Amino acid sequence: MFRNGPEYEARLRKPFSPPSVTLKEIHAVVPKTLLQKSSSLGCYYVARDIVLATAFLGFASYIPAMTQSLSAAAAPASWLAVPVASLLWCTYWWFQGLLWSGIFCLELTRVRLQAGHGSLFNSPLANNTVGFLLHSALLIPYFAWRSTHHAHHKATGSMERDENYIPRLRSDMGLPPAKVARKADYAEIFEETPIWTLARVLIMQAFGWWLYLSQNTLGARMYPKGTNHFNPYSKLFKDHERIYIVLSDIGIGTMTIILAWIVRRYGWWTVFKYYGAPYLATNMWAVMFTYLHHSDPTIVHYYASEWTFLRGAAATVDRPLMGWMGRFFLHNISHDHVAHHFFVSAPFYNGPKITKRIRAVLGEHYNYDSTNTFYALWRSFTQCIFVEEEGGIVFYKNKYGEQARKLADGAFGRLRSETCTQALTRFARIIVGKPESGL
Repeated sequence: MFRNGPEYEARLRKPFSPPSVTLKEIHAVVPKTLLQKSSSLGCYYVARDIVLATAFLGFASYIPAMTQSLSAAAAPASWLAVPVASLLWCTYWWFQGLLWSGIFCLELTRVRLQAGHGSLFNSPLANNTVGFLLHSALLIPYFAWRSTHHAHHKATGSMERDENYIPRLRSDMGLPPAKVARKADYAEIFEETPIWTLARVLIMQAFGWWLYLSQNTLGARMYPKGTNHFNPYSKLFKDHERIYIVLSDIGIGTMTIILAWIVRRYGWWTVFKYYGAPYLATNMWAVMFTYLHHSDPTIVHYYASEWTFLRGAAATVDRPLMGWMGRFFLHNISHDHVAHHFFVSAPFYNGPKITKRIRAVLGEHYNYDSTNTFYALWRSFTQCIFVEEEGGIVFYKNKYGEQARKLADGAFGRLRSETCTQALTRFARIIVGKPESGL
C-alpha cells in the first residue's frame, strides 16, 4: 500500500524527452462518434446523481431513529448505539461526499462552453443551466470556475499561463542559487516534523479549494495579489464574462441564505451532519484529485520556450483513484484525465475508450500511476516543493534540492528542431504536389 506503483518506478528509470507525436496523429485514432454527446445519457447521469444524493439524504434521516432504538434496547445491545451511529454517519459522509464530488466533475470539469459546446448536452443553455443550479447548491461559483478551468485547459503545464497548482520557484522559497546552495540552506527552510507536514496536508485538503477561489493560492503567477473568483472585475475574467460572475455570486448567496434559514430552524449540528460534513468531504476529494492530476515528481512543467498545447496536455497523470468508486461516483475524472485534456468536450462516459486509443499513440508518454492515492498524495506533497527558474523544461525538486527524474540528452531545443522539420516537410509536400499532412 505504501510504495510506488510500477509505472511510476518505470518513469523514474527513464530520462524524459518531450513527446514527438502530433495532435493530428492523436485525433486520427479517436473516432468522431466518441466525441458526440447524447442528451439522453446526459439526462440519465444528472438524474442518477440527484436520485442517489436524495437517497443518501433519506438514509441519513433514519440514522437518529435507528440509534435511538438501540439506546432503548436491553443493556447488552444499548452500548452499541454510539459506535453504530458513528459508523452510519461516516458511511453517509463518505458516499455523499464522493457523490457531490462527482457532481463537481460531471457539471464543472465536463460541462463548460468551448466553441459554444459543453460535454453533456448539445445545448449550451442546458449545459449551463444544469451546471449553475447544481454547483450553486454545492457553494461553487459555476461561471467563475468554468472560465478559469477553460484557461487551465488552454495552457496546461505552462509555468507562465496555467491556472492551477503552479509550482513555486526557488526564489519563492528564499533559497540561494543551485550552484552555491548547501544542504544547510535546504534544511534551514524545509526541516520540519512529520506531524507538522501532516497538518499542512490536512489544511490543504480541508481549505485548499477555498484558498484558491478566494486568494488564488497556487494559481497563475501573472495575476496581482488578492485575485479571486468572486469579484466580477477580477483579472481572471474578460469583460463579457463579468455578468456571469455576478450570477455565480448570486447563486452562492442564495444557497447561503437557504442554509442560514435551515440553521435557524434546525440548528447548526443538524446542518453540519447532513450538509457540512459531506461538503468538507467534497472539497477534500476535489483538492486531492485535481492536485494529483498535475503535481507529481515525474511529471514535467514547461516554460514558454518549450511549451506547446500537446506537451501540456500530455503532462498529466491517469490514476485509478478509489477504484470502482472513482469510476462510478467521480465519472472517470482521474481514470481518464489525460483523455480529458486532449478531448475536453468529449462526454466522460466515452473516456475509457478514448484513453485506450490515445494510450497506443502516446506510448511511453502516456502517464499512468497505480500508486495508492493517499500515499501518492503524501509523496507529491513532500517531494513536489519547488522548480528552478531557468531551463525550458523543469521537474519538481524535493526538500534537498533534488529532482526525481532526469532529462534526456538533447531534450532542450527539440521544439525548435521539430518546428524546422515540420516546415521542411510541408515545403517538400508542396513541391511534389501532395496535400498538407498536418504535421
